[in-house]
Amino acid sequence: AVFSSLGGMVLWSGWFVGRLTNLRLDLVLQDLCRHLTGRTTTEATEEKNNSIEHRSVVALPVAAIQSLLDVIRRTKAGTMMGLQEELRRAEEDMLEFARSPSSRSILKGGRSFIALASGCELFMKYVTRAFLETPDFAACIAEVLERGEAFANISLSARDRIADIGQDFVQDGQTVVTHGWSRVVSKLLLKAAEHKQFSIVVLEGRPDAGGAKAAKTYAEAGIPTTVVLDSAMAYVIEKADLVIVGAEGVVENGGVVNKVGTYSLGIVAREMGKPFYVAAESYKFARLFPLNQSDLPDVGVVPRLNFVDTASWEATGGKVGKPAESLSTDGAVPGHVCLPDQVEVENPPCDYTPAKYITLLFTDLGVLTPSAVSDELIRLYQ
Repeated sequence: AVFSSLGGMVLWSGWFVGRLTNLRLDLVLQDLCRHLTGRTTTEATEEKNNSIEHRSVVALPVAAIQSLLDVIRRTKAGTMMGLQEELRRAEEDMLEFARSPSSRSILKGGRSFIALASGCELFMKYVTRAFLETPDFAACIAEVLERGEAFANISLSARDRIADIGQDFVQDGQTVVTHGWSRVVSKLLLKAAEHKQFSIVVLEGRPDAGGAKAAKTYAEAGIPTTVVLDSAMAYVIEKADLVIVGAEGVVENGGVVNKVGTYSLGIVAREMGKPFYVAAESYKFARLFPLNQSDLPDVGVVPRLNFVDTASWEATGGKVGKPAESLSTDGAVPGHVCLPDQVEVENPPCDYTPAKYITLLFTDLGVLTPSAVSDELIRLYQ
């Protein structure tokens, strides 16, 4: 009976700990989603109008910092060590969520992991420094909350500062090439369009067609906009004047991690003698030092990519070609190309562009050369 009772207690204890873990996880992810989209996790996941304009309210690193501040507001810890442990678990929960398939409708298909990790690491370093400067626990909590909220508010205006700086590099009559969708790049280009006449060429941004969706934003602002296939980048850069892209992370050696295809774009721009600019907020500066693509961190399971013949009879509604036996006829996805199971499909969400392909970086810290990034990282983490 004693052993039975002990066994029951162990089982109950395990259930209770698991329940507490799930409650903590739910709170952290609800906070992250609320700060990121202005909605709950369930609402954001089920939202049908999940367009690029509505996907996020703030940048992911800022949302992560705001979520960690919420953890501090709720904490029952009585020591700094206990608080740091709570923050560490919250950080792990958010990073694990970024790796999971369930985050795809809220985040950006695995590309967001580095930006999320850099925001969490920056905040954790700050908390540790605050405790060393203010040993009194209660005073330290108040100091971290005050400075953390101030940092989050300042970070919200980072895109405006970058737009003010970067717009000067876009001149009348020029053609700008960009890749996929970036909020900071769109802010910059829309700011430049207030007083200048130029055109934009957007690479479609497979696999999520982010560039094609972004074209709507530019066109509605009255900017002449053209969308081309990613594979046409060399063709269009020959006639363009400059390239501006965003970044998911800026690494220690001055290179950037961004949507897959950015590396290819950088190589083509350098070969064609076109300036290649990167617009990125300083909270995306990451303490990483990749030398090649295999050095990028694991971003979790990336879903298998399906392929569609967009020029097929099925996809064009019978306007081009004729029905083909090699295409799916189930009507679910017009023009879907059926691949045999033995064909492997690789779908990397991001790639690393070395510093040598980057002309300048537009940041809220100012205009930086790639070689200056390491100095700024040292200042950020001091």
